[in-house]
Amino acid sequence: MNTNLNTDVYDADVYLRLSKEDGDKEESDSITNQRELILEFLKSREDIRIHEVRVDDGYSGVNFERPAFQQMLEDIKAGKVNCVVTKDLSRFGRNHIEVGKYIEKIFPYLGVRFIAVNDNYDSLTNDTQTNNIIIPFKNLINDAYCRDISIKIRSNLEVKRKRGDFVGPFAPYGYRKSKEDKNKLEIDEEAAEVVRSIFRMYLQGSNAYKIAEKLNKKNILTPMDYKKENGSAFYTGFKKNLKSQWTHMHVLRILGNPVYTGTLVQGKETTPNYKVKKKVKREQSKWSQVENTHDAIIPSVDFQNAQEQLQMDTRTGTAKEKIYYLSGIVKCGDCGANMVRKTVPSGKRKFIYYVCGSHKGNKDICSSHSINAEALEESVLKLLNHQIKNVTDLGRILDKLEDAQIRKVEMEKRNRQITKKKEEVQKYNHLRLDLYEDYKEGLITKEEYLELKEIYEKRAKALEQSLEAMEVQMAFGADREKDKCGWINEFKKYGYLGCLSREVIVSLIEQILVYEKKEGERYPRIEIHFKYEDKFQASVNMLEELNGETFTGHIGSLSARDGKKEGTYGKDK
Repeated sequence: MNTNLNTDVYDADVYLRLSKEDGDKEESDSITNQRELILEFLKSREDIRIHEVRVDDGYSGVNFERPAFQQMLEDIKAGKVNCVVTKDLSRFGRNHIEVGKYIEKIFPYLGVRFIAVNDNYDSLTNDTQTNNIIIPFKNLINDAYCRDISIKIRSNLEVKRKRGDFVGPFAPYGYRKSKEDKNKLEIDEEAAEVVRSIFRMYLQGSNAYKIAEKLNKKNILTPMDYKKENGSAFYTGFKKNLKSQWTHMHVLRILGNPVYTGTLVQGKETTPNYKVKKKVKREQSKWSQVENTHDAIIPSVDFQNAQEQLQMDTRTGTAKEKIYYLSGIVKCGDCGANMVRKTVPSGKRKFIYYVCGSHKGNKDICSSHSINAEALEESVLKLLNHQIKNVTDLGRILDKLEDAQIRKVEMEKRNRQITKKKEEVQKYNHLRLDLYEDYKEGLITKEEYLELKEIYEKRAKALEQSLEAMEVQMAFGADREKDKCGWINEFKKYGYLGCLSREVIVSLIEQILVYEKKEGERYPRIEIHFKYEDKFQASVNMLEELNGETFTGHIGSLSARDGKKEGTYGKDK
């Protein structure tokens, strides 16, 4: 290897770099200015001829994996270049360790002359002893500058996230960045309609694979292709075909993204520091989540129903496009396992039953809890219609009541709750004081005192936080209209049901429990837990408090026998 720098003429690569990430000032450090400064400098250097101008525009100086920089290294290795000229040391790089390695070890070993114009540095002519002190110091300053800028950028981004500003490079599928404010999202109706159809199909029972298949048959562009067609510079390393296809993962990502409800969840990933660009996942407690930052494409209740369905053990039969109506909803009332469908052939006919999943896998676990699928579905349909009627009647009564009456009852109830919380807080404060007296009198040890003190403080703090939340809610008042139009309308919109559907099951039923037949019983007992039971009960209690009358209708259990009700179902006082 030739390390002799004393040659008549040097073949030089001019290296230019600019990065906003490093905090470079566009006015003084623009690529054009760098080029002009270096070319002007080289006019008086007859011993240097330009081989190539290498430009890394938009690449950080912390990382040396830059395309133009790597091409320059290839020129050096190939013997085409033996001189590198740059505006200053910061243009070459801002990682003081890596810069020092190149200037002090690699370039001298390869016989490469290095010139930083504004830093008045030339490895051929400069004083070695002086450079050993000054150059590392300048590199350290450049590195520190990059670190400070990185901290400022991170802090600024965190502030924007907490404020509800969108800071991603590309808007999520279904949205676009506002022209007036790039940190705000607005609905892109063409893509938003595709998002709505995905949620609609999923809630109606189609699984993610079938939804993707339908989208491909309709020749609907994938999120990536759609962004490119609309002028986005979006890039991914996963694309292999000229036109990508919808997959179940595309569908699942859309179904699980809360951005479609108007909520921004950001800051899920970060980099360890300004020198390491590899993404790492952050703890969920450190994510930034802000609601109502933009218009929703999907109602919150539909999104929540989709999330619940994603958590269920749902499956389809052979060659069946849609999920079974009750899949993931029916559970064993004794062991809690999912009930699974079982087909029993009998001659030319087939009978379908639901059986306990644990028992089906291992006969020693639980019992079969077998129940005829048709009878179960008929019973669920009857009970659903019964509950829809109850909720509709309740809504009708609430509409007739004056808002002032409702507010009065709600305020009195909340005042009682707040008073009770305050009493509990005082109780734990007194306990802490008494505890100290016991410690002073030697009734308990120091370890016992510290342990009990920590327990009481945690409980008191939890109560104070709960109390603060209740007082805030009290100050803003009860949002009755939103509540009424929300959960009551979820039932009212379906009206009388002629048949079951996956959508109505997921929207209105939390779970269905099937219990084993007791001795003397002919049929299993089923118990349905509807959604919004707490709100239903709270509204019933409020009515009874206002009018002193009992509202009958809160659904309890049902015995399945040819699809008919048995016994009394409801709350009768």
